[in-house]
Amino acid sequence: MSGLIERKKVSLQVLDYLKEMIQQEPYVNGEKLPSEMELVERFQVSRAPIREALTVLTAMDVIESKQGGGRWVKDHTLLSMMEHIKLGMVTIDEVHSLLEMRHIIETEAAALAASRATPDEILALEQALIAFSETVVSKETIGNEADSHFHFILVKAAKNPFLTATLENMKELLDHAIEFSLRLNMGKVEKRRNVYEEHKAIYEAIAAKNATAAREAMNTHLVNVRKKLGDSRI
Repeated sequence: MSGLIERKKVSLQVLDYLKEMIQQEPYVNGEKLPSEMELVERFQVSRAPIREALTVLTAMDVIESKQGGGRWVKDHTLLSMMEHIKLGMVTIDEVHSLLEMRHIIETEAAALAASRATPDEILALEQALIAFSETVVSKETIGNEADSHFHFILVKAAKNPFLTATLENMKELLDHAIEFSLRLNMGKVEKRRNVYEEHKAIYEAIAAKNATAAREAMNTHLVNVRKKLGDSRI
């Protein structure tokens, strides 16, 4: 790739270029990446899209920062996962904002669900949790569909039609953000199990009609998700 990068989705184009670059010599052997300023000069863009692209690669455990400065290729074998990420319509900052919105909405939705969920909704939530648990040990299943289903059952159980409509209108974007987050745990059974345990704590609090515990469990879960994706605002 050469020449100026188009303004449209600049950070995603930078990400694509970096993905190609670190699959080639000498980077494939774990070499140091060019500095941010060198990449700025190479692509003729501002530092913001460069940092967004580097943040994605860091979050995916493909590159790492080392003592003394600079970023180094860590494990290029994870690049194959990135080919399937469906985040072409949003930047990493927008993913952070989506998760911030979820954090604001779903912590209170969990508390409301603990107070308002019917026995049928609690059963549906339990079944969604079981479906999610079956993805924990799988090396091929991401688990995003089961995860997304769990959260949408919970929101509906809060019995606020405007709350439900808000998330339904953004379902595609939210689903992509969940998929993006869960892909980072592929092949990492312990991390996947931790995510399951977080969902289990949410379910148990709602089933016990404990609004305070449900709020706290959801808060813990979404704080961990936001930290994993490098949201510096949390």
